[in-house]
Amino acid sequence: MTRIDGLAYDKVGEGPAVVLIHAGIADRRMWRHQCGSLSDCYRVISYDWRGYGESTDPAGDLVHHEDLLRLMDGLGVERAALVGDSMGGSYAVEAALAAPHRVAGLVLISSGLSGHSWPEDMIAQARERVHSTVPADRLARYRSGTADRVLPGDLDAFARAHVLWQVAGPDRGPDDLDPEVWELAFAMTRRVFERSWSRRPVTERHLSAKERLHEITAPTLVINGLADVPGIQAVSDLLTDEIEGARRLDLPATGHLPPLERPAEVNAALSGFLGDLSW
Repeated sequence: MTRIDGLAYDKVGEGPAVVLIHAGIADRRMWRHQCGSLSDCYRVISYDWRGYGESTDPAGDLVHHEDLLRLMDGLGVERAALVGDSMGGSYAVEAALAAPHRVAGLVLISSGLSGHSWPEDMIAQARERVHSTVPADRLARYRSGTADRVLPGDLDAFARAHVLWQVAGPDRGPDDLDPEVWELAFAMTRRVFERSWSRRPVTERHLSAKERLHEITAPTLVINGLADVPGIQAVSDLLTDEIEGARRLDLPATGHLPPLERPAEVNAALSGFLGDLSW
């Protein structure tokens, strides 16, 4: 494991650069199927966000798209295709707006979007299905980083509920996920909350991208899981509609982490899309 400016990363293969940006409930392990598949033709870089995985904790405000560009600088990457899942997709969009000359293409998978407000019914469903698994007073202390200790049982319950709601999807059950997918998704999600609940929260700064999607000139592929939370799927609709020329792939019976759940389909889509880029 190596780090640049505290950001842990892996690098495999040679050729045009492809940077993989994980989801907010995951870490760079979610790309285990893509790193090997793409490395025959590309220089594949996967990394952990600051405060995630094996990266160091933030010392001040977090600006994820700036971290992404800083990592590219440290690796001598002038231009890359950016592949992001969930909020990783949002940070890829922000990087494309901040430094369009550095982005050869965008793949936005089950993507979030800065400046977008999640619908009330989605927030209510998250409270009911996920947040309710931990007593409200303890959850408040965890989120503020003021708890004396984080109870392992609370981490287990919260992570399990989150994986069921989001990775499987609100209308599916745990048996709908391959056991290996469930195991890794649970481990990553648990680790995310173990770290975030054990420190004081920090301010995250974003470019507000929702009203600027028309500015994106990089070729774009939007990948959507049809079993994902409907409010998240609505962002895929928005990206497809607002980014000129965006391609779209809908994957049946797929939740929030298509690269992990449907690697063959995602790898084929990535290979086809990346092969068409003008590097």
